[in-house]
Amino acid sequence: MDKSRRNTTTYGFKPATGLLQGRIRAASEARGFAQTRLLTHWSEIAGAEIARIATPVKIGYPRQGVGAVLTVLTTGAQAPMLEMQKERLCERVNACYGYRAISQVRITQTAPTGFAEGQARFGPAPKTAGTRPDPDTVRAAEGAVAGIRNDGLRLALASLGANVLAKRKP
Repeated sequence: MDKSRRNTTTYGFKPATGLLQGRIRAASEARGFAQTRLLTHWSEIAGAEIARIATPVKIGYPRQGVGAVLTVLTTGAQAPMLEMQKERLCERVNACYGYRAISQVRITQTAPTGFAEGQARFGPAPKTAGTRPDPDTVRAAEGAVAGIRNDGLRLALASLGANVLAKRKP
């Protein structure tokens, strides 16, 4: 038996990484990411706290000046927190490149989903089945507001009290 011959277990198949690497590189270079390491290791580079609230979108190169601009995507609620950490993020990204490649971090705010998926509802919330409080809870709420003389106010407070008491019950 010839020991110099290697037995292969791939049967002529190539790993998917080898097939896709050229396309991934071309797509990332089109967005300014010459090194895909920033995309693939974002949580390690930026840190878990920043990676949880933001993701890199593109790197742009200005016509004048030195250094590139890293554009980071976040939601509107997280933008002020990220704004305070821009310098630290810039330092971490530059440490990844090994030189001062990024001179500015720009934050863009948007919803994490598209327009069709993330539409807000502006109507009343849908009612869930079986939300009526039981009679004992209604009686307890009516007893608590029995001293109020104004009928409209007493009925409104009794209804509110019954709902609050019903939600506190396990």
